[in-house]
Amino acid sequence: MSDKELSGEVYYPPKHIVKKAHAKCEKIYSEASDNLEEFWAKEAKNLHWFKKWSKVLDDSKKPFYKWFVNGKTNIAYNCLDVHCKTSRRNKLAMIWEGENGDFRAYSYFAMRRETCRFANVLKSLGVKKGDRVTIYMGRIPELAIAMLACARIGAIHSVVYGGFSVESLHERLEDSQSKVLIVSDGAYQRGKIVELKKIADEALQRAATVESVLVIKRTGHDIYMEPGRDMWYHELMNLPIANNNCSVEVMDAEDPLFLLYTSGTTGKPKAIVHTHGGYMVGTYSTLKYVFDIHEEDRYWCAADPGWITGHSYIVYGPLLNGTTSFMYEGAPTHPYPNRWWQMI
Repeated sequence: MSDKELSGEVYYPPKHIVKKAHAKCEKIYSEASDNLEEFWAKEAKNLHWFKKWSKVLDDSKKPFYKWFVNGKTNIAYNCLDVHCKTSRRNKLAMIWEGENGDFRAYSYFAMRRETCRFANVLKSLGVKKGDRVTIYMGRIPELAIAMLACARIGAIHSVVYGGFSVESLHERLEDSQSKVLIVSDGAYQRGKIVELKKIADEALQRAATVESVLVIKRTGHDIYMEPGRDMWYHELMNLPIANNNCSVEVMDAEDPLFLLYTSGTTGKPKAIVHTHGGYMVGTYSTLKYVFDIHEEDRYWCAADPGWITGHSYIVYGPLLNGTTSFMYEGAPTHPYPNRWWQMI
């Protein structure tokens, strides 16, 4: 499309931005199109593999494609451990602001420490490679920590959007056959408390596979705790079992990383499976090229981790690229219309 065909004023990036851009010219598009496997192999080499793949793409059984066949890796290791072996260990991995003004910041070292601690908690509850863990909470740092902890030990996480109903949560718990539910007591939304634990309690009445419920204290309002099933996250994280190191599970590139369900607007929600290898390389590369992420950037994706955009561009993509991700809990116009701009 030529400039003449565009309506309105066209704004071009300044020269110093263009000069350092990852995708500077049309050449990268032809490289990806003309030699698909060579392009993605080059991208994959920027990440850590415990064992290199034997074949980049196996398309012998279309549409069931397999990426990085026989490769061994772990996305959580690439998000955290790789950076902790460099000067990035003290760099901010995530900045978080709550709707009520609460603030927290995590370096890559701190993010790895908290992830390892929670991974050890999950292991103490019998969670192992291949087990499904459902996560149901608002936009708080523990959501990202829970995702990374599951990935670290090979458990398959299923994040359910915090705005979903009892029935929607129950459907996803039942279909995934989740062993553990991680939920916050509530979430703040436009100055009000959304009682997530209460919704979860109703959904759990018909979820036979859930053995343990880990509850994160966010709002502090009174909630029901089922004896023998419900446990406080902060209490478990202060036990000796939650030590600062947890060995990483070496995963096959095709091992499942997470399930993310379709919205269910046209029928029963269907679980989409994403894998450690292909998803990792794809998310790392799309954030790098499409958003032109660089070492010094601080990046804010205003989506929700309950959807694929939040998975990819709040949690995994920024951390794989070693940048700083910003997460905000609340609504864009509360308590005043320029809330987002004030934070920027």
